[in-house]
Amino acid sequence: MNDEVDHSRRRLLTAATVGTGVVGVAFAAVPFLASWNPSARAKALGAPVQVDASKLEAGQMLKVVWRGQPVFVVRRTKSIVEHLGDHDAMLADPSSDDSLQPDYIKGAARARNPEYWVGLAVCTHLGCSPLGAFDPNQAYQLAGTDLGQNWPGGFYCPCHGSKYDMSGRVFKSMPAPKNLTVPPYAFDGDAIILIGVDDAPKKA
Repeated sequence: MNDEVDHSRRRLLTAATVGTGVVGVAFAAVPFLASWNPSARAKALGAPVQVDASKLEAGQMLKVVWRGQPVFVVRRTKSIVEHLGDHDAMLADPSSDDSLQPDYIKGAARARNPEYWVGLAVCTHLGCSPLGAFDPNQAYQLAGTDLGQNWPGGFYCPCHGSKYDMSGRVFKSMPAPKNLTVPPYAFDGDAIILIGVDDAPKKA
């Protein structure tokens, strides 16, 4: 009887020791395996997209896809850039204090290079894609809406009528609550834009 109890106790202790060792190995492996995975920031940013904006003429725009979202790349005319600050009183957030953009994006231009504007083509109201209406003081009729004689040029959302200027800044009293989002991006040369990174890779 005593032998049977001793054998049972040995089996129980052996199983407990082995089980503890397996659990210990598993916990030790988690940090090691996790180190193989991309960082949360890398996952969030996704793969960068390269855009050759040198092919754009002044006043033209192209749309690319980054992380499944459409992105505007606009080459602004010198006249537009010079007058970006003229209509700040008409805007809900002219300084972009309450908008999503990298820390290095500042001022009325909201761009690393004032000639080119990069922003998500997603209205901050309900996610529709705005239309470009770049020429100022033109009688635009977009989706049955007249943008008015004082239109400085910018974007118009056909879904619910939100208006943005050429820096993606929303006008006052619009359904959209914020300016268009500026994603992280960098220049690799004069007009090669890398959307999805904060700095261009260093060349050897």
